[in-house]
Amino acid sequence: MIPRRKKLSANIALYSVGLDTYWTQFPGVLDEMNRKTEVLKQKLSAHQVNVFDFGMVDNSAKAYEVLPEIKACDPDILFVDMVTYATSATFAAIVREMTCPVILLALQPLSAMDYAHATTFTQLCNDDFCSVPEFTGVAVRMGKPVADVIIGKLENDPEADEAIAKWCRIAHARHDLRHARLGLMGHVLDTMLDMQTDPTAVTASFGAHVVPCEAEEILREYTVLQDSDADVQAMSKRILEFFDTPDPVSDPVTTKLTQEDLFTASRAAVALERFITNKKLDGFAYYYEASPETVLRTLVTNFIVGNSLLTASGFPMCGEFDIKTCIAMFLMDRLEIGGSFAEFHPIDFNRDTILVGHDGPHHLNIANGKPVIRSLKKYHGKPGKGAGVEFNIKTGPITMLSIGVKADGKFKFIIAEGESMAGPIPPTGNTNTHGKFPPDVRTFLKKWCMEGPTHHFALGIGHHADELVKLADSFGIKSVVVTK
Repeated sequence: MIPRRKKLSANIALYSVGLDTYWTQFPGVLDEMNRKTEVLKQKLSAHQVNVFDFGMVDNSAKAYEVLPEIKACDPDILFVDMVTYATSATFAAIVREMTCPVILLALQPLSAMDYAHATTFTQLCNDDFCSVPEFTGVAVRMGKPVADVIIGKLENDPEADEAIAKWCRIAHARHDLRHARLGLMGHVLDTMLDMQTDPTAVTASFGAHVVPCEAEEILREYTVLQDSDADVQAMSKRILEFFDTPDPVSDPVTTKLTQEDLFTASRAAVALERFITNKKLDGFAYYYEASPETVLRTLVTNFIVGNSLLTASGFPMCGEFDIKTCIAMFLMDRLEIGGSFAEFHPIDFNRDTILVGHDGPHHLNIANGKPVIRSLKKYHGKPGKGAGVEFNIKTGPITMLSIGVKADGKFKFIIAEGESMAGPIPPTGNTNTHGKFPPDVRTFLKKWCMEGPTHHFALGIGHHADELVKLADSFGIKSVVVTK
């Protein structure tokens, strides 16, 4: 596993609701409400988030008082702890102003009341769900429907705990993307029209800033490096320890990794890491060819190994100028499900699968076994030659996300869930995995294409369409799950 360059983080706003009349009527109830919220805070804090607790809001005046403080913490998610019955006036003024997902939590302490010995006190302590319909109805009237309602027990409830964890992962994705600086360098391949993306639309939809970058900025870092430099030697050692370097098999384009290609890939990787540090970037999409027989062409066509290492460390790098797929990879990484750059390759009608992969970059942390590097005498469809990365994605459930653009210029999430199947892949120095999708490969591919995707997509492990739909909703973006 390659460790993250930056720790995950997010801002979680939290407040609890109740009815102030209860506190004098039933002494001790408020203490129990505060205890329940403290348990929830401990749950949230275990998920690498910053929890801002705004306390008990038990009347309309307090809702207005706390609203500026909630907005000031710039929340990625707002959790409302429904500890007992509360009037919707404790909520309406707040939800009206929120631009982040709002989740109601109804987590009662008891699995069931001891009815024979029940008291009003006990009921109030377990009345977490009572006002949920009132709150959701008011949210709809405000034009701000809640993103989710989590119903369960306060403790020893794995289903409720997983729902909370899922929203914390979504918060990580929202937090990092809203504040991201995504580098964009070069141009699209001639006539590859689906790659064209308006940087302003990226900021409008996601909050991220697109940073224009020049190839010469990386070249400056590359040209001062020698094969004998300590950083280059350390990178070469890291590459050889992390990857296998097998002999070629059937493809005459491939050879065993050469020393020249190893050092070129190492120098390019070191130059990339220095460049993105200086530029303060969080992701990078590029395509550049440079003039034949130049140092710049050698550099820009040898990013694959370095960008795969970076992608696995939480820094998505995306070839072919595809910043939309860079964003898709970014979101998958923050959901901790990987996010490899991929497209469709030949169909296997015998297995009812399709090969999914690309020539780089890849999220190495989701490889099935040790990844491979081969030297390629030429890259198909592109200039240059050098080291290529080859591996299967882990077998088991997989999720795909392609970000397309509709006729109105708005983004659209096209999502699918399937299975990564064990099976042979071509030894061509590219990543490939047998993807199986319901109901069958022909029907799935037709449905996928008809939704208007970009021809690239991010590929992750596990089934996570639900989180991706919630993320799309949180950014006000249309989504479709093709495999539903």
